[in-house]
Amino acid sequence: MLNNPRFTTEVTLTIPFHDVDMMGVVWHGNYFRYFEIAREALLNQFNYGYRQMKESGYVWPVVDTRVKYRDVLTFEQKIRVRAQVTEYENRLRIDYQIFDDASGKRTTTGYTIQVAVEEASREMCFISPPVLFERMGVTQ
Repeated sequence: MLNNPRFTTEVTLTIPFHDVDMMGVVWHGNYFRYFEIAREALLNQFNYGYRQMKESGYVWPVVDTRVKYRDVLTFEQKIRVRAQVTEYENRLRIDYQIFDDASGKRTTTGYTIQVAVEEASREMCFISPPVLFERMGVTQ
């Protein structure tokens, strides 16, 4: 089911000067921004981006994240960031891979985990809300 192309996306980015440190490589914290750009594109593919999440009455904070830096990224390097939904029933896990666009070499892997929180009560849901399943086109 998660092999459906709707649950994977890739975005292409060029590393801007303000993302690199004094050594000329991307500062480690900026990788989360690259993940975020890909995550937003992915969620929009099944019409459950951040505006739709809020309108549905749920917010989805990131509660866990990981990055494995395999190779450096540098100023003006063109990269592809792939995001894929790998879990959705009790939480939303999205896995990421970053590739150098020219060589295809994988430079970075990581994931984020988000949980649904009902906005009105501010209570965390232990099962993803029905709206996520509806938007993804899957059954519970």
